[in-house]
Amino acid sequence: MSRTSFNTNWFYRPKTSIFADVRGQAEAGTPVHLPHDAIISLERRADAPSGAAGAFFPTGAFEYRRTFEVPAEWSDKHVALEFEGVYRDAMIYVNGAFVAQRPNGYAGFIVSLDGYLRYGEENTIRVDARAHDDSRWYTGAGIYREVHLWVLDHVHIAERGGIRITTPDVEDERAVVAVATKVKNTGTATKTVQVKTAILDPNGLEVGHEESRITVLPQSEGVVRQRIYVTSPQRWSVDSPTLYAATSELTSDTGTMEARSTSFGIRTLQLDPAHGLRINGETVKLRGACIHHDNGILGAATFADAEERRVVLLKEAGFNAIRSSHNPMTAAMLDACDRHGVLVMDETFDMWAESKNPFDYSLAFPEWWERDVEAMIENDFNHPSVVIYSIGNEIPETGNPIGSQLGRQLAEKIRSLDETRFVTNGINGFVSALAQVSALIAQAAEEPPTEENADGGVNALMGSADDFMDQIVGSPVVTEATAESFAMLDIVGLNYGDVRYELEAREHPNRIIVGTETFPSRIDANWKLVTENPHVIGDFTWSGWDYIGEVGVGRVKYEGESMDFDGDYPWLTSWSADLDLTGHRRPMSYYRETAFGLRTTPHITVRRPSNHGREFTLGQWSWTDAVSSWSWNVEQGFPMILEVYSDAHEIELHLNGRSVARQPVGVRKAFVADFEIEFEHGTLTAIAFKNGVEVSRSELTSASDDVRLDVRPDKSELTLRDGALCFVEIELRDTDGNLVNDAERAVTVEVTGAGSLAAFGSGRPATTESFNQSSHGTYDGRVLAAVRPERAGEVQISVSAPGLATVVSTLQVREESD
Repeated sequence: MSRTSFNTNWFYRPKTSIFADVRGQAEAGTPVHLPHDAIISLERRADAPSGAAGAFFPTGAFEYRRTFEVPAEWSDKHVALEFEGVYRDAMIYVNGAFVAQRPNGYAGFIVSLDGYLRYGEENTIRVDARAHDDSRWYTGAGIYREVHLWVLDHVHIAERGGIRITTPDVEDERAVVAVATKVKNTGTATKTVQVKTAILDPNGLEVGHEESRITVLPQSEGVVRQRIYVTSPQRWSVDSPTLYAATSELTSDTGTMEARSTSFGIRTLQLDPAHGLRINGETVKLRGACIHHDNGILGAATFADAEERRVVLLKEAGFNAIRSSHNPMTAAMLDACDRHGVLVMDETFDMWAESKNPFDYSLAFPEWWERDVEAMIENDFNHPSVVIYSIGNEIPETGNPIGSQLGRQLAEKIRSLDETRFVTNGINGFVSALAQVSALIAQAAEEPPTEENADGGVNALMGSADDFMDQIVGSPVVTEATAESFAMLDIVGLNYGDVRYELEAREHPNRIIVGTETFPSRIDANWKLVTENPHVIGDFTWSGWDYIGEVGVGRVKYEGESMDFDGDYPWLTSWSADLDLTGHRRPMSYYRETAFGLRTTPHITVRRPSNHGREFTLGQWSWTDAVSSWSWNVEQGFPMILEVYSDAHEIELHLNGRSVARQPVGVRKAFVADFEIEFEHGTLTAIAFKNGVEVSRSELTSASDDVRLDVRPDKSELTLRDGALCFVEIELRDTDGNLVNDAERAVTVEVTGAGSLAAFGSGRPATTESFNQSSHGTYDGRVLAAVRPERAGEVQISVSAPGLATVVSTLQVREESD
């Protein structure tokens, strides 16, 4: 007996008082199959208390219940529940009695049920959770990650963090695999057991093993350490993510008590200012994406297949690294990063003791931070993809000598638990020196104009937003404020601090830098800084994947619309990302790929003609409203503004076989050629030239009026398991496969048979539509459905739209043992 799923047969309801239950006024609850986001299906309102930060969703408190039969023979076992994450302020009750709590909504934790269960009868688990004014983004609420049931002998391997694997010494001819196994005894008798560990190569062949004996006293624990030598090791890397497995058996005279398998990779990490970050001796520059934890149309619910899809699509878009912003990454996403070769910067907190919201985690930080750091390390330790830990994001205390000691405690805590990775902190110099900067602005506002400062103090200090930020972040004020916080790190993480990259090299030649958060519009200049400065190991853009909340941060602000930082209702997403909420690549993604040097084919984009002639403002997280399409519902001859992204010297446009324009690349912005031409239905071709010689070309073709539904499930067979999903991409295309992006339709998805519709929606950043309905409008000709298997058998997925032929797809669901 060991770890099994505990995700079914739950009921949830809004939290009510115990007196309402007594009076029979409370709801019985709605059946739910975990993971579950209790907020994503609720109605959004312009006056919702979460505001723009929480995407105008309501807040609330929720209650989850499940009953289960506890066999009498479990009375001689250790029984526990593992929660991968409950948002937030989780309170756990067994048979009505309080057992445990966890304030942090992102921390995994174990709840021992020993002493609380009634053996041989039915037992009740209740979990309370709540979300209210506690975050700067959409969090969801409830048991949004998976739950597992552990049933073990009293002598057992610790549930979380029980097996820790490192590869401290790696050479071409052999590698040392060091395995530390924590054995616990929750019983009343001293026990002697054997720990057997075997190392399996990627083909499942045993390449090393070791056996060790350990005696464990009652109510205590011990660690077995084994060094196993693997010859001719295959190393894990971004380009070759080779994984080994360690099988661990706990045995006694009566046989095997427990067996587990742990995936790991053999690789080395090095760091120095001359070579930057090296993996297996080779320098790797981090092409990074910051991401939030929500899964788009699924809300906060964490499904393994959704996490893997995100990792795959981000890597296909040119990223080789992910920063989990601003909370520890899920186990499922770490597994996917291991398999696909994506590096991870895993982050602890968005705040320490200084709050950013009235009821956020700062209220629990002083008491809980150490346990939450331990939980993150337990989750990450065996994952070769994890190379950097971040102790925070834009923490105000980093500019305070006393407050910064919290950072030192965090960093040293991590090092005491894991010496194999590097420690950073996402420090925003403006935030760190906010008090000093505010004083300078106030002082400048009172200064009379001078010849050097003809417009007055504040205007001269601020200039443009970019200039102002650079002036502050690069100033001696920030240098002084952050000196101690920078010095305690292995890698100095800078949020929007690219102005300091070369400054730090001059003043601190031993210092290593990473851009923990950067403006997407600056990737051309920032990547040049990364590649030309060995001490700068990478860039993490804000953001890689669009997310719910912080709405409209990256929107284009047109004349007559709100100029506020956030968007107004019904804005739903940030709209600051390379990939939209459904995983579709936006134009800035192709621009970034070109800036990274990974793309040589020109990418054609067209600004939406509906906004032609309107004055607009681009924010620091914005991109233009360009779309890669030549299918537009406009008159022939309508003026169209084009942006073509390329690393070539010149771009020539051909329209229906004739040359209509030729422009140099990089006049307005690096890697961009700008055009204005008249619309004409047909084929638009962009030809890239270097030194007058054609090097590549691409084209867009206008769609015909013969529209059809193009339905593409991402798999035809699915195993019935936790975290399983089939994603169905649905697009409007003509018979030649050209996307119809300028004629939106309402699409309906009906799922019957052995599955259900988990979510359905588009990437539209401002909408009143929800993701829990069977009908949804397309955005730029696209929608996405997520189908969840419920039992073995066949799933029928029927997709329809007014005036179009219905398309039916089938999905086979098989038992996991098949």
